[in-house]
Amino acid sequence: MDQDALKQAVARAAADYIDPMLTTTTIVGVGTGSTADYFIDYLAEVKHKFDGAVSSSVASETRMRGHGIPVYDLNSVDEIPVYVDGVDESNHRLELIKGGGGALTREKIVASVSGEFVCIADESKLVDTLGTYPLPVEVIPMARGAVARALVGLGGEPVWRDDFTTDNGNIILDVHGLSITDATGLEAAINNITGVVTCGLFAARPADVLLLGRPGGVDTLRA
Repeated sequence: MDQDALKQAVARAAADYIDPMLTTTTIVGVGTGSTADYFIDYLAEVKHKFDGAVSSSVASETRMRGHGIPVYDLNSVDEIPVYVDGVDESNHRLELIKGGGGALTREKIVASVSGEFVCIADESKLVDTLGTYPLPVEVIPMARGAVARALVGLGGEPVWRDDFTTDNGNIILDVHGLSITDATGLEAAINNITGVVTCGLFAARPADVLLLGRPGGVDTLRA
């Protein structure tokens, strides 16, 4: 089973996982990326079972609207019982690196208000130590140089993601060369740098469940 097939299998498993939670008043949180795209496609098959969705990116909003799934502004929603999203890297504590698609701030906001945070990935995304995948940091444009110097001071090698602007109008610095043993501490340290909007570490609010696609099937990991 190739990586694309694993993504499809785990997206289907996520749709099955949340199905018992769906009611006519349920708002589903939906993330961003290639695996989330498959989840949206499967979610569309049961769109009659729930009210609508809140998304972490404009791209996912567009995909859902194309399927006829109502999309709500987060400010108009009182409760999101479950949020499903992909992940770039996860350790066994379900602390995550996210933001490869540049939607990390909106993803972090949706995760923070969701009752259950479900991540979906193929087995290549599960690691013992975070940091092989470059850590995205969303930055106010005028602070790019100052933030980059501060990230070097934390032991990283920041690289400006050229020709990319987030949905919030900001830039991304991808931080290479990290071996993250204290994800919560590093998340706080980076988020405290003036000019940082947020970093792609999800440690203060890790995933509750990781659905992991393997050639033999989908495993369910819990924090």
